[in-house]
Amino acid sequence: MFTGIIQGTGTVTGLKPVSNGLKLLIKASFLLDQPQLGESIAVNGVCLTATEISESIFSADVSPETLSRTNLGETKPGSIVNLERALRLSDRLGGHIVSGHIDCTGKLLEKKPFGQFTVYSYAIPKEFDKYLVEKGSVAIDGISLTVNSCGNGVFSVSIIPHTAAATTLPLLHNDSKVNIEFDIIGKYIERLVSKQEKTASTRIDSNFLAQHGFI
Repeated sequence: MFTGIIQGTGTVTGLKPVSNGLKLLIKASFLLDQPQLGESIAVNGVCLTATEISESIFSADVSPETLSRTNLGETKPGSIVNLERALRLSDRLGGHIVSGHIDCTGKLLEKKPFGQFTVYSYAIPKEFDKYLVEKGSVAIDGISLTVNSCGNGVFSVSIIPHTAAATTLPLLHNDSKVNIEFDIIGKYIERLVSKQEKTASTRIDSNFLAQHGFI
C-alpha cells in the first residue's frame, strides 16, 4: 500500500527481457535505508517487488500483464521514473490510499502555466469517467493529485512547484502515456452498490410473483 507521495525519482540503468516480461534495474535518487529483499516499491505508480536491493539500486520483474496495462513497457535505459516505498503503519497518510494496481493508461493533452502553478489535462477511456469526481483523488504515475475538473474522458489537475520539482511531470509532453489509478474507495462503493442492485432486482416478493403469473 502507498500514499502517492513520491519520495524521489529513479533512473532506469538496465532492462532485460525475461519470459515475455521485463527485468528493470533502477538507481534511486535517494538512499533506500534498511533495504529488504522482496519489499514493494511503486515505480511510476506500479507496485513491483524488489528482487535485488542495495543502498540506492534495486531490480524488479515486470510481468506481461503489467507491461500490457502500464507505461513500463516504454521505459529504456536513461528513463526517469517516480518512486515510492511501501507505506508503514507509523507513516503520515499525506496523499490518499494507493494500491499500486493500475486501472488504465491516459495521455497528456496539454499543460498550461497558471501563475506559479501548471494545469495538466489528461485523456482517459470514457468508461472510467465514473471513478472521477471534482476535488477527489487520482494517482498519475504514482503521484497523488486532486482532480480539478472531469468529464467526457478528460480531467485536469493543478501541479504546485514542489510536486513538479520532485517528480517526472515536467518531463511529460503532449501524448505522453501515464499510469492512472483511481480512488480505491470509489471502486469498492461501486462494487457494493452493484451487488445491492442485483439482489434487489431478483428479490422474490408479491410483485414479482404477480408479474410472472404465479398469483
